[in-house]
Amino acid sequence: MDVIDAKKEIDSLVEELNYHAHRYYVLDDPQISDYDYDMKNRRLKELEEQFPELVRADSPSFRVGGETLSTFEKVTHTVQMGSLQDVFSFEEVESFISRVKESVPNPQFCVEAKIDGLSVSLEYENGMFVRGSTRGDGFVGEDVTANLKTVKSIPLKLSKELPSIEVRGEVYMPMKSFLQVVAEQESNDEQPFKNPRNAAAGSLRQKNSSITAKRNLDIFCFNIQRIEGEEITSHKQSLDLLGKLGFKTIPDYACFDTSEKIINRIKEIGEKRFSLPFDIDGVVIKLDDLAKREELGSTAKYPRWAVAYKFPPEEKDTKLLDIELNVGRTGAVTPVAVFEPVFLAGTSVSRATLHNKDFIAEKNISIGDTIRVRKAGDIIPEVLCVVQKADDTKQFCFPERCPVCGARLEVSLEEAAIRCPNMACPAQQHRGIVHFASKNAMDIDGLGPAIVDALLKSGLIHSIADLYELKFEDLITLDNFKDKSANNLIKAIENSKLNSLDRLVFGLGIRNIGQASAKLLCEKFGSLDAIINADAAEISQIEGFGDIMAQSVVSAFKEPHFIELVGRLKSYGLNTEYQKKTVDLRFSGLTFVLTGTLPTLKRDEAKAIIESFGGKASGSVSKKTDYVLAGEEAGGKLTKAQQLGVKIITEEEFLEMTE
Repeated sequence: MDVIDAKKEIDSLVEELNYHAHRYYVLDDPQISDYDYDMKNRRLKELEEQFPELVRADSPSFRVGGETLSTFEKVTHTVQMGSLQDVFSFEEVESFISRVKESVPNPQFCVEAKIDGLSVSLEYENGMFVRGSTRGDGFVGEDVTANLKTVKSIPLKLSKELPSIEVRGEVYMPMKSFLQVVAEQESNDEQPFKNPRNAAAGSLRQKNSSITAKRNLDIFCFNIQRIEGEEITSHKQSLDLLGKLGFKTIPDYACFDTSEKIINRIKEIGEKRFSLPFDIDGVVIKLDDLAKREELGSTAKYPRWAVAYKFPPEEKDTKLLDIELNVGRTGAVTPVAVFEPVFLAGTSVSRATLHNKDFIAEKNISIGDTIRVRKAGDIIPEVLCVVQKADDTKQFCFPERCPVCGARLEVSLEEAAIRCPNMACPAQQHRGIVHFASKNAMDIDGLGPAIVDALLKSGLIHSIADLYELKFEDLITLDNFKDKSANNLIKAIENSKLNSLDRLVFGLGIRNIGQASAKLLCEKFGSLDAIINADAAEISQIEGFGDIMAQSVVSAFKEPHFIELVGRLKSYGLNTEYQKKTVDLRFSGLTFVLTGTLPTLKRDEAKAIIESFGGKASGSVSKKTDYVLAGEEAGGKLTKAQQLGVKIITEEEFLEMTE
């Protein structure tokens, strides 16, 4: 295929894929199957790899992320991203309506749900997405363009080529995605996000955009900050225009002219809030006429033409029936309140975490007490306080021994946790094997919690090492397996031996060591043996590592259980070398920043070359940057490099440096 034909097919595929993505993610009205979409997407990637010079700025390829930043550049907002005054009663809503009517005859008010997320600005030039930033303090935010490109409902190209438009939206995490992330965090004994808003904020500010891409964030756009090429006179008109341009807008917005109608609308939204697939914390009421808004102006803090009605938190009193103890993957013993079921935020709730012994002591919680509970962020049940002490109550005391295996519990000196030290504890075994097989660790397809449970109960496995001794004849005797599923699992386990070392290190479940930390360890030391033999001082030199993380690694590999486990895994042929190829160290100590589209190299390829020569590829330009490798359509990074006097090189000059 020549370049002309390739360009025609790439252009056609990009337009088609973006159209179908808009139907799926924005309009919720798909017109082709997931399989057809994936096949077209695969074909596009093949062509882009073959003809990298033809990659378009609005290609769906940018949705997967991959750019890693050391920090976020500051963005000064052209139009201030202000906040609204909160009101908490219908009387305050009526008072606001009356004040507006004193200055504006026959006003119309646009009423819309208030999404509980993270406010961002999206900037477009000539119809193309050029920059996205967080609200920050309203005047200065942070550039999160790479991360926002992973949000599939944000158009990379508008349906109309406006000279310039800046749109404000609320990035949020859908309920389904939030619950999946929390479940994964809990299975890893990590502190889970408290609510969808925190989850969205934490995901959007990830330094690695590929992590953001996995979090399935979404957005609702609700305001035009500035625009060229169109005239708009009302808020409703602006929302209608946003929809036509390809943005996903706040659902079910409508205009009303009386306090009674507005309050009825607030009640309607409130009644269905818990059945929505996203989190809302109130309702926004805005004067619709944009010119009249200018006349009303603002106070020092808030505009006079809008308010945000906040829903009151729903709290219920109930009786505490019991306190159960859950043993996590790393041995952390977490107390869980079991109480008489109450209906909260649309669901029946009967359990909530009590965090640790200090929390129980601080709240003076005992079995039999009447406690007050709510859902934090209307999602996660939590115990607020004791409302009434029970007669003859006794302070809850942690047992001295593990409720699962009977081992003597230990108090952690670094944290308020109590742990079971027995690595052979059945509870830890189950969670540890599930974690080892999980997608982000060894990715053993078909080895989920139910299968792990069946294997443990049958006595076929007792640790992760036992997985590599499983045979087809063993599995076929279990109810869960047929010939095909048994063969598939054996094959998946065998294939996992070839995984990158950082997956194995993460899968081992070392306390305080996550995915990113495992990769940094492997990049620093290069092999499992080198990591095992490293001392805490060496490990703590890794950027991002602290003393606690370093000591966690050292302590883990000194435990007899770990020593035996690693020895067995080695004997089964698992990869224990990190495949990071270093040619020489000519770029040692040098920092490169990549910007624009290079003639022949993809960014990942250029980054790999830099790292193979011992250099560092950064995501932002600073005084510490040594070289900016610039291609076509280089943007703000090139401008900043010129301002700072950083040396700018072409791909040709870069390749000469590698000869």
